Amino acid sequence: MIVGAIQTTQAIVIALAFVLITVVGLFAGRWRRHGSMDDLDEWALGGRAFGGILTWFLQGGSVYTTYSFIAVPALVFGAGAIGFFALPYLIITYIVAFLVVPKLWDLAKARGYVTPADFVRDRFADRTLAAAITLTGLVATMPYIALQVYGIEICFSEIGLPVEASLWTAFALLALITYVSGLRSATLIAIVKDVFIWVTVIVAVIYIPIHLGGYAHAFSEVPPSKLTLPGNLYADYATLAIGSGLALFLYPHTLTGALSSSSKFVVQRNSIFLPIYTIMLGLLAILGYFAIAAGIQPDAHYGNNVAVPALFDQVFPPWFAGFSLASIAIGALVPAANLFTRNIWMEFKPDTSPARQTHVSKLASLVVKFGAVGFVLFVPTTFVINFQLAAGVWILQTLPAVFLALFWKRLDARATLAGWLVGTAIGTFLLIKVGFASSSYDFGFGDHHTKLFIGVPALALNLVVACAGTVLVRRPVRAEGLASGPAGAS
Repeated sequence: MIVGAIQTTQAIVIALAFVLITVVGLFAGRWRRHGSMDDLDEWALGGRAFGGILTWFLQGGSVYTTYSFIAVPALVFGAGAIGFFALPYLIITYIVAFLVVPKLWDLAKARGYVTPADFVRDRFADRTLAAAITLTGLVATMPYIALQVYGIEICFSEIGLPVEASLWTAFALLALITYVSGLRSATLIAIVKDVFIWVTVIVAVIYIPIHLGGYAHAFSEVPPSKLTLPGNLYADYATLAIGSGLALFLYPHTLTGALSSSSKFVVQRNSIFLPIYTIMLGLLAILGYFAIAAGIQPDAHYGNNVAVPALFDQVFPPWFAGFSLASIAIGALVPAANLFTRNIWMEFKPDTSPARQTHVSKLASLVVKFGAVGFVLFVPTTFVINFQLAAGVWILQTLPAVFLALFWKRLDARATLAGWLVGTAIGTFLLIKVGFASSSYDFGFGDHHTKLFIGVPALALNLVVACAGTVLVRRPVRAEGLASGPAGAS
């Protein structure tokens, strides 16, 4: 890959930021430790002991990742107002977190669940359904992680660093940190990252408009078509928000942050205060408009995704441009390594000791991180982005097995599996019809057409099959044990 001349000041600042998070991450392994790091609960969930402030930072770091801070303003930069679907989507996400996740936390605490598939395996006593949920989680999470790598790649490329060498070095450090310190490293790094991001955002929304001649002048430079949402995209906007909001806490890495909390009340309290991050994301989205006003052009290789890094590099002094790019680049990654250990490895080696489980999870974490770097470097970028679009559709199909099963004790395993098959098949078929170039499809007959996020109609069919199948079968599943627990299904 061709890069420009290295911008020394920015490169030094980013290097210092990575040194900082390496020191913080390695220290995290000894911080507030309640047992051996050979215990999977200690390594993967921080001993399930994080209080409100730590959980707030960790969940914020898991939800607002490196790619999020590039992709949302890039969508506004390229497509206009539809990029603001991220704001209602996150509001819906926090409602889900407040109402649903605490119930799952209760069961996870009582029964030692580490992953969503642990719950599914115990709830339904069905290996096939649990394997389907595990497979979906792994397939959906890999491109999610790969896109974090892609976001960091854009920042490195913007300042002229050799991308391949820089990425391998950065992820070697992150892999070492995660291997040694587990979730505690992600938590402390999230605090550092959030401080960087908040400073960057506050400075950006004050300094950049002044540099551009004020807010009014900046917005006057934006084409009117990008300032409002066309009527034919209302349904697409709504289903993108609803589908994404329902899906986010189905991703294993996001749910991990919730399960690490010290109580379900911490999860609920954080659901109330996490919208503070949504304000930050809204301000970041506006930067997409500022990039238009500043005359930023799409990049030949990275397209619209270069909007914010290029804006920072153009407008800010070199030292603060480096600080701002570092705030994007040091996003913590929490891979779904626990899925492999708990729900694949353990199926074949059920007598594996807790220490061995942790060791396998650590190795899987290394494989996932370096696999994601290789995926981005050696697979065409278009494929990586399109795969992520599909991942959102696929992970949404696990909702009945993970969320609905918490509340409906008669939900049948075979009907749920059939619903998952139907939803996944329909979703994949529609993604193929649009060539994996979009996550939306134009539904309609004759002159009446409506574009919708593919995941929502696929989920609707999934739910119809699962619910109708359960009613027809009318065979209670293994739920009595769960019902007697602290948060039994009702």
